[in-house]
Amino acid sequence: MKNALLITVSSNDMKQIRRARYIKFQQCTMPYLASFFPKDWNVLHIDEEEEQIPYEKSFDLVGLTFHTPCSKHAYEIAARFRLRGITVIMGGSHVTLCPEEAEQQADCIFVGEAENTLPVFFTDFEKGKLRKRYESNEAVDMSKIPLLTTEHFHRHDHAAGTMFASRGCPNNCEFCAVSCMYQHKFRMRPPSEVARDFAQFKGKVVVFWDDNICADMAYAKEICKAITPYKKWWTSQASIKAGEDDEFLELAYKSGCRHLFIGFESISQMSLDLAKKEFNQVERYKEIIKNIHNHGISVQAGIVFGFDCDTRDVFDRTLEFLIENGVQNATFNILTPYPGTPLFDRLKSEGRILTEDWTKYNSRTDVVFTPKHMTTQELLEGFNYVNREFYRLPHILKRLNHSHTGLFWTLPLNIIYWWLLKTKRTNL
Repeated sequence: MKNALLITVSSNDMKQIRRARYIKFQQCTMPYLASFFPKDWNVLHIDEEEEQIPYEKSFDLVGLTFHTPCSKHAYEIAARFRLRGITVIMGGSHVTLCPEEAEQQADCIFVGEAENTLPVFFTDFEKGKLRKRYESNEAVDMSKIPLLTTEHFHRHDHAAGTMFASRGCPNNCEFCAVSCMYQHKFRMRPPSEVARDFAQFKGKVVVFWDDNICADMAYAKEICKAITPYKKWWTSQASIKAGEDDEFLELAYKSGCRHLFIGFESISQMSLDLAKKEFNQVERYKEIIKNIHNHGISVQAGIVFGFDCDTRDVFDRTLEFLIENGVQNATFNILTPYPGTPLFDRLKSEGRILTEDWTKYNSRTDVVFTPKHMTTQELLEGFNYVNREFYRLPHILKRLNHSHTGLFWTLPLNIIYWWLLKTKRTNL
């Protein structure tokens, strides 16, 4: 029996940032990949958000998945195991976008999706002849992938588990790493398989880790129909198209959807157009939010500050918009040009990238490029200002008074965030 350790990497800095989100969810990458291991492997999954890595134990293989701001920490983990002669493999978005860097830190790396190359890897591992890089240009057949292994979901958070129905996004936003990771290919699992994964979670709340669950609206409706019998609550990320389709919203609510994260990104149409997200039409935002609320579903707005069209008044204008439209929650980010994205390439060609210290690419505490119409300090201060103001008690009451959707849980959640900010425990 061989032993493998799979690690969902989280650096101390990122743990501090994520701790700010009272509701946070376990990533499903490693619980999913665990199902690919042959029967004669014993697999242990460690989520660094909650658990310590057992460096003292012996393993035949260590696998790491991580995002850009955790890359330095991941490389340190890899070095400790490799010094003991343990084989270390790496994958994930940063590895795919920076393969030349990553392959210097591991015995081998997986570029892009690993499903097609894992069988080859295990054959090579048995022979003791690993390749430095495993990469496939063929799209993964989503109808032939295994179900999640739920025993590897062992965090005690606010969801029974996380899963995915689709992969990728058909859009091509300049700042997004997803389209680079999956080369703009959007694919879907069979609804019956999604329903089986959904049903096997024992708790009442499930998170879909899809990048855009409404990318194919007909498919999204089929998913809703397939999971309705299980009477669970669920949430996911979606584009503004979710709020334009009454049939979808009706089916979503009936199937247990009570909350949607909507990537509004900006209230400036010029910023959206520049970022190649022109399908977001700001003039329709108010109508879309109201329509989602009218179907009993609360809204979490995804907002990014720092686009080239943003001036210093963008913070107050955004705050006013969110309050006046009764948005229940919001996630604010500083525009971050992740390596490998068109945004990074453009800003680098313009001489505006300030650092390639990936630990600072966390979208919360650092500005890593030169903004056009404000200083880096003004951008950071504006970001922190909106976080504080959005969760001030008067603004909470005003927002939730506009829409009572999900009030019994959105009000306590907002109060918690107000308290965290008041006691200076977080920047959200």
